[in-house]
Amino acid sequence: MTGAERREQLIEVARRLFAERGFEGTAIEEVATRADVSKPVVYEHFGGKEGLYAVVVDREVTQLLGLMRAALSDGSSRMLLEQAAGALLDYIEANPDGFRILVRDPVGSASFQSIIGDVASRVEGILVDPFERLGLDPTSGSMYAQMLVGMVSQIGLWWLDHRETPKEEVSAHLVNLAWNGLSGLEPKPRLVSGS
Repeated sequence: MTGAERREQLIEVARRLFAERGFEGTAIEEVATRADVSKPVVYEHFGGKEGLYAVVVDREVTQLLGLMRAALSDGSSRMLLEQAAGALLDYIEANPDGFRILVRDPVGSASFQSIIGDVASRVEGILVDPFERLGLDPTSGSMYAQMLVGMVSQIGLWWLDHRETPKEEVSAHLVNLAWNGLSGLEPKPRLVSGS
């Protein structure tokens, strides 16, 4: 096996272990054993568990961020919402281990939060025109973008453990709630209780 092939093998073995057990529950010894190499080989390629984990997380972040950016690049507001929900669910379907890694550990959570922040910035820009047309304060777009992106990411977490529900059904319900909820926004929202 070439050095590059060995590196890829170690990344894939570690990815499965990090998804199963998290960062803390994964040991370099087990990565080496499953890859049928010695511990020094793992250290030679990655310097340690932190370096190996960083490579795994970076690959997942790059892949998910690319999908989300592509989903938010063109279309009507509703289509963009549908495309973003679909892109996240497609990623989870194809990469459940990768999604678990991104959301499970504090190190992964920071990476997932950076993806969420990037997507929220894009959504905020998309909301400006519709807010102005509806007579809503466009400066509140940032807050609504965070709400929408949070809703999408939370349903992703739920679906990871409820895969018996078809992806298209989850996406349709998500878009239904987000779109129909957004279409009824009040220009000056207030609490009924007066608080």
